[in-house]
Amino acid sequence: MKNKPYLLFILMLILGLALVACGGTAEEPAVEEPAVEEPAAEEPAAEEPAAEEPAAEEPAAEEPMAEFEPMSVAAPNCDYGGKISSIEAVDELTVVFNMCKPDPAFLAKAAFTPFGIQPSEWIAETGGTGELLEHPIGTGAYMVEDWVRGDSVIFKRFDDYWGTPAIAETAVLRWNQEGAARLLELQAGSVDQITNVSPDDFQSVIDDPDLQLLPYANPNVLYLAMTNTFAPFDDIRVRQAVAMGVDRQRIVDNFYPDGSSVPDYFTPCSIPNGCVGDAWYDFDPDAANALLDEVFGEGERFSTTIFYRDVFRTYLPEPSLVAVEFQTQLMDNLGIEVDIEVMESGTFIDESTNGRLDGFYLLGWGADYPHVTNFLDFHFSAENPQFGDPFPEIYEKLEEASTIADPAEAEPLYVEANNAIRELVPMVPIAHGSAAHAARADLKGVQQRPFGADYLYLLDNGTDTVVYMQNNEPISLYCADETDGESLRPCQQVVETLLDYALDSGETVPALATSCEGNEDSTVWTCHLREGVLFHDGSKLDANDVVASWAAGIDAANPYHVGNTGTYGYYSYLWDGLMNAPEE
Repeated sequence: MKNKPYLLFILMLILGLALVACGGTAEEPAVEEPAVEEPAAEEPAAEEPAAEEPAAEEPAAEEPMAEFEPMSVAAPNCDYGGKISSIEAVDELTVVFNMCKPDPAFLAKAAFTPFGIQPSEWIAETGGTGELLEHPIGTGAYMVEDWVRGDSVIFKRFDDYWGTPAIAETAVLRWNQEGAARLLELQAGSVDQITNVSPDDFQSVIDDPDLQLLPYANPNVLYLAMTNTFAPFDDIRVRQAVAMGVDRQRIVDNFYPDGSSVPDYFTPCSIPNGCVGDAWYDFDPDAANALLDEVFGEGERFSTTIFYRDVFRTYLPEPSLVAVEFQTQLMDNLGIEVDIEVMESGTFIDESTNGRLDGFYLLGWGADYPHVTNFLDFHFSAENPQFGDPFPEIYEKLEEASTIADPAEAEPLYVEANNAIRELVPMVPIAHGSAAHAARADLKGVQQRPFGADYLYLLDNGTDTVVYMQNNEPISLYCADETDGESLRPCQQVVETLLDYALDSGETVPALATSCEGNEDSTVWTCHLREGVLFHDGSKLDANDVVASWAAGIDAANPYHVGNTGTYGYYSYLWDGLMNAPEE
């Protein structure tokens, strides 16, 4: 019994030697197969991409048209009086605008910066205000890096831009209200381009070999406004007296550069149907005083205030000097005593455009697109309270005329509208100003655009940073709810529209949409989006982003219809009103 373990050991040893002698075939199934095939070991590695593919394919699985959930915004019906009935995403790359009435100017309007497109998710996340006002997310060649309040807006190149990439990696937008100060910065080389050279400095720029003068022909008008809901401007005779009692030629001669003119009409004559009907009143202080004597009694007059913002604009190159000139003329010519009050720019725009200023105010307009609706429909629509109670004698003709594509066919209606403006005097057109920007002589890519702001991404000074100086700080960077040029310029670098204006004309060209076609009577417009366009946050542009961006502006009941002031002036005035607005 003691020998049994030994015998067993001997037998096992002999068996092991026999297996080795047979070539190890007994070990192949247990060792070699897993080692050679490694499918069991490699399959997890092979399956990892397979496991990742569904995750990578999941977003793509949401993209097919069958799974796309289109958005839309609509008015209950067209009784609200506006132009837009509904905006609908048909598929990921198609948006349809259904109109309540024909709008032959649709293409020109759709190219305008306030109708820019941002991600639907960003609009929802910000609630249509707050960070949206400071940090727009667009598809443009530049994205906002920082807004240093009181100093500058800093842009960084967007490397995934669908179009021509920005030349400079960084663009800096600065501002200064004084024309002389802007010129000094340009001469010192601390900025590459400035806006609105002061009239007295044109020759200095021309004579400086390091600089270049950049004249541009943007149609514009300065007007002296009155709000008819405040006495005595509720009396048409007072407004007509002011129209005849101001020497407009003296203002143009003393404060405007060569090429400026005294208007015969509110709209500049380069715009079709802008200058039809009866010309404006001649300077006639005797007739003006006779009207004031009827209202107040012989020799009796009134006192008031003239408001303005100290911002140099093409239509108002010397705001403080021109304000004093009006103060002087109103007293000398008409006996009206006027105090002057300068206001902060944003507050002034809000108060004046909402009809809350009791007195005169100086404001103006530069063309956004080459159609008479841009001047007349914005200012004199039924929705615009800036001159007080709107005049149906004006806006009813404008609403009818805006539906007619042929300028010759529409002309009689514009004659009636212009004559009504002259008769009712909501304001007095003072000047059509000529203007010029200036740049360093070696700056390449400069533009002299008649419509739209300069594109900073085209500027090339040979370095990684280009610096551009404008007249004032932006009010906000959410331009769906802004109307001032100092806000529209930075917005245009970041947020793009369905269409754009050609650099040298008012012709519309493709942008985020490769095309927009209207039906025969201009009541349905179908826009086809460019494929593969990315927003600055990496999300992909689709038709729902278009609907969401427009809905936040045009739909007063939209939860994101908040903005900066909540006025959404361009949406309201250019499309004849906001849909779903609460009844007053």
